[in-house]
Amino acid sequence: MLDDRKLEVLRAIVTDYVASREPVGSKALVERHRLGVSPATVRNDMAVLEEEGYIAQPHTSAGRIPTDKGYRLFVDRLATIKPLSPAERKAIDAFMAGALDLDDLVARTVRLLAQLTHQVAVVQYPTAGRAVIAHAELVQLVPGRLLVIVVSSTGRVDQKVIELPGFSQDALCAATARLREAVVGRTAAEAASRLSHTLEEIEPGLRQEITPVFAVALELLGAEPVAQVLVAGVPNLAGHSFASGLRPLLEALEEQVVLLRLLDEAATDEVTVRIGAENTAEGFQSTSLVAAGYSVGQDRAASLGVVGPTRMDYPSTIASVRAVARYVSRILSEG
Repeated sequence: MLDDRKLEVLRAIVTDYVASREPVGSKALVERHRLGVSPATVRNDMAVLEEEGYIAQPHTSAGRIPTDKGYRLFVDRLATIKPLSPAERKAIDAFMAGALDLDDLVARTVRLLAQLTHQVAVVQYPTAGRAVIAHAELVQLVPGRLLVIVVSSTGRVDQKVIELPGFSQDALCAATARLREAVVGRTAAEAASRLSHTLEEIEPGLRQEITPVFAVALELLGAEPVAQVLVAGVPNLAGHSFASGLRPLLEALEEQVVLLRLLDEAATDEVTVRIGAENTAEGFQSTSLVAAGYSVGQDRAASLGVVGPTRMDYPSTIASVRAVARYVSRILSEG
């Protein structure tokens, strides 16, 4: 086990290498950090760290750089996460609060994460596994034309126009009331089942007129959302080198299935960091992923995160991912 001084030397190496992209030597560490020991002692500590696999010497007579194992220990030993400044929090709040609907919220989230972290941001659309129907509406656009709207608790809106010449005002009022009673507060599956029973309870004359409306509502309730992941910030990869090359990573970022697997493997309600080979998803073994889940109410809805080189500013990135996940959860839960 490494003692506190060697851990401090490792922390200094990671910090300097992330900032400079240059291998770090013992003399530079002593000059930049208050380690309280001589360069010779630091060299001995670096030799132990290298022997244990936490740092490596890329070239003869060069300084040292962290390995994936070194980054892992650095992240695991982070005592505090750099808090976001009041200005950063205010900017996030203003940017996210302007979202018009779920699509806009997800699009804003992925752009914001890429801007905050200077990495590639990936945001999964909320899944509807435990979502309930929050609202249902019938809107008469013009006589004989209705708009059927179903809104889930995740913010997903499904709607369809139906042509019904001669549809009466009595039928509109009855269908609206019965539709809301049957679906609001229930999952899509529960709502579909209840809607079918509700139709059977309506008196035959009115039932015939309302049936086409309920058929459209059932169609909307059965419209399962396709799991989607939005990506932003790919140009941020420019200038970075990856062990397996940039092309496999770019190809992987275009594959929805691969991205979903990447997020599903890593994200929990708390921030998760996967470094290098810890990412088993194809194309990501030479990157780091910082991810977190976000929620609707008490239920976890989906995941978001950033992908970048293992040489990343972990404290700042972790703080940004955590803050954005919390903002998204708050907005969805309040909506």
